[in-house]
Amino acid sequence: MISNLLNFWKQDSDTYPNISAWKTTPPRPSQTLPIPDLIPVSLREALSSLGINSLYSHQHAAWTHVQQNKNIILSTSTASGKTLSYNLPVLSSIINNNQTRALYLFPTKALAQDQLSVISNLLSVIGKQELRITNYASIYDGDTPQNQRSSIRKNANIVLSNPDMLHTGILPHHANWNEFFANLKFIVIDEAHTYRGVFGSHVANVIRRLKRVAKFYGANPQFILASATIGNPKELAEKLIEEPVELIDNDGSSKGERHFIIYNPPVTDASLGLRKSAILESVRLSIDLLKHNIQSVVFARTRRTVEILLTNLQSLITNYESRITNSQIRGYRSGYLPTQRREIEQGLRDGSVKTVVATTALELGIDIGGLGAAILVGYPGTIASARQQAGRAGRGDDPAVSVLVASPNPLDQFLAHHPEYFFGRSPEQALVNPNHLLILLEHLRCAMFELPFQRQESFGSLSWELIEEYLQFLVSNQESHLSNEKYYWMKDQYPAANISLRSASPQSFVLTSTDSDGKPITIGTVDGESAHWMIHPGAIYMHEAQQYFVQELNLENHHAQLVPVGLDYYTEAQQQSEIQVLSDLTPSPSPERRGGEVGYGEIQVTTQVIGFKKLRWFTNENLGQEPLDLPPSELQTTGYWLTLSEQTLNHLRESGVWTNDPNDYGPNWQKIRESVRTRDQFACQVCGAKEINRQHDVHHKTPFRAFTSIEEANRLENLTTLCHSCHHKVEQNVRMRSGLAGLGFVLGNLAPLFLMCDNRDLGIHTDPAWSVANGQPSVILYDLVPAGIGFSQKLFEIHDELIARAYELVIQCECKDGCPSCVGPGGENGVGGKNETIAILKQLTSSS
Repeated sequence: MISNLLNFWKQDSDTYPNISAWKTTPPRPSQTLPIPDLIPVSLREALSSLGINSLYSHQHAAWTHVQQNKNIILSTSTASGKTLSYNLPVLSSIINNNQTRALYLFPTKALAQDQLSVISNLLSVIGKQELRITNYASIYDGDTPQNQRSSIRKNANIVLSNPDMLHTGILPHHANWNEFFANLKFIVIDEAHTYRGVFGSHVANVIRRLKRVAKFYGANPQFILASATIGNPKELAEKLIEEPVELIDNDGSSKGERHFIIYNPPVTDASLGLRKSAILESVRLSIDLLKHNIQSVVFARTRRTVEILLTNLQSLITNYESRITNSQIRGYRSGYLPTQRREIEQGLRDGSVKTVVATTALELGIDIGGLGAAILVGYPGTIASARQQAGRAGRGDDPAVSVLVASPNPLDQFLAHHPEYFFGRSPEQALVNPNHLLILLEHLRCAMFELPFQRQESFGSLSWELIEEYLQFLVSNQESHLSNEKYYWMKDQYPAANISLRSASPQSFVLTSTDSDGKPITIGTVDGESAHWMIHPGAIYMHEAQQYFVQELNLENHHAQLVPVGLDYYTEAQQQSEIQVLSDLTPSPSPERRGGEVGYGEIQVTTQVIGFKKLRWFTNENLGQEPLDLPPSELQTTGYWLTLSEQTLNHLRESGVWTNDPNDYGPNWQKIRESVRTRDQFACQVCGAKEINRQHDVHHKTPFRAFTSIEEANRLENLTTLCHSCHHKVEQNVRMRSGLAGLGFVLGNLAPLFLMCDNRDLGIHTDPAWSVANGQPSVILYDLVPAGIGFSQKLFEIHDELIARAYELVIQCECKDGCPSCVGPGGENGVGGKNETIAILKQLTSSS
């Protein structure tokens, strides 16, 4: 079936010309070793009854290292049997000593449910001989019924949970878990690659608290971590648990032939750089899979996209294949009931579901059997994630195909034009910073609530001297009390309840809406630094990919009122920012750079949201702009900056490709302005509004910079009177996008390829005369996290490669003057600045 489909695509004129890369990996035999003799007989017989009579080499290595009391991290491909690697030593230990306890942590509830069924299958077979451990694996999360919790705490040998429940529901109540913690021998952390950035920094501190509580009860648990393929699995694991870790990455599982295709939808308008919709092209390719009877998964980034894909697939397939019913094409995303999810998963395993359209909820290791194909609608943000999604196709020796359908995003287009970068590059490195000032302080509060801090006690790898500074701050803040050499928590509230593991901000905004019955519900929180641009009045806020319209933002009470909607646009805040450097951390002497200077350090970003744009989904068409009047907000974080040298500027000016110098309207401009406003009777020539508290603006119909002569530009017939609001809208339409703005756009969109982060984790600021750099033009990228998380330093370190890749991306883009795939579009009738951006990048990459 797969071979017939691939031959069809090779001959199909609608498909093959748009394939920018096709990589085929030959089949690989398994590397196996005998099951170790030390594994208990009952467990060996259970494995045999399930058809497992040997172990893959990495499973055997995991067993060996665990028996040597080493912490391990498994970093092997999807469906390589990592689950068995950690279940074997845990179940063996439980069989030998039924007092043994193990804690399994998964990033999602669905994954815990899936893993429980795997363990239960083994336990049911083992239980015929080992009755004392039957059914002693249980899930303990927010969905666990209250009447079952006490029994689980006392009896379960294996507790499956998640970091959030550990943080708020287990550690603060450890006294109820005394028997569990006293016998805790193993901590399994699955999908460890998901614990990165702010979330990972929080989880590292939760693990510090977990180890502290376990030590209090006399336990010293061993860690087993499992991860997708990332660039630094050992480093990440050691930062998460702060102990030495053995890396196991020699994947011994067998693989069938694998095909990975990068498909770039055809260009429909070369001048604007517009391509066919990635969504509609993915639907077409999915129909090809259905027609060839190939079971597949289609990954989309948002819940809304899942529903659009699902609707299109179900409505179109009947035109092609009458034998396919809508029940064979299913969606899978957050918001579905657990029973629906289990039904869909079972349908994938038994073949009754032919195509599933899913968000990343299906990316993690949930058992869905062996699919023939995976389609990725747009680059999922990281190479590690792309490999995870592609790995859902194919199991064992069967051939499989994965297709990445590129979107217009600059990152997608870069990979479509440089497939070798995708195939040849090792996956990204996951960054965490457990000692982030705000995050650490929050978890010290939690740790003190759980157990008083004894003087000279450390916390993780941190010394007592550093910890004491924090504790003294909490004493001075009347949150803690020092008595008899111990620091005690004083407040009534329990701190973990108010700390989100996904935010570094101590002050969050609560988002409320109403359910289908009109009852008020809380849908989430937003950190204080992001509130102004994410949940301003009129904003479209996405929660689990459901759209909400922000009715009201109450800055005093830290609250926003939202209404669920289904609109065809999203919003983008328009901001004015000022950036000051608080501490320059650039190494001295600074490395010599071409075309300018590069640095990084601690910065303060003062931002005011002045309005927002409405942009149509998928096309990014500007549907209009509205003003806002919000107070400025401040963010102290870390930033990376690039400042153009005077030599570079002079070269650009001489070449006529620098438009960021201020306009000089000539000595008579004030007189001309007055005469134009008088002629127009001091009224806006668009909306008719009269001047009241401020003078109207005078606007050049054809942009001033389009003329070579001031006199020609300032002809009265080229000038008109506009109110401030209308002027802003018109400027957006005929905007001349500068090369500096284009440089900021492409760097900001390309940077996530190197950082294993989302582009929403970075702020972008361009300043044609940055005061910090003696008035020189600068581009600043900064962490959108208080105190920073490490992105800026990484960008400083990889500056040369980032600039080189940006130049390749822009110069190879097929548009004429800028588009969403390279430097960003100009106004509808404006100038995009592509040539100017190319000229700047040439200066930064050449020695001229």
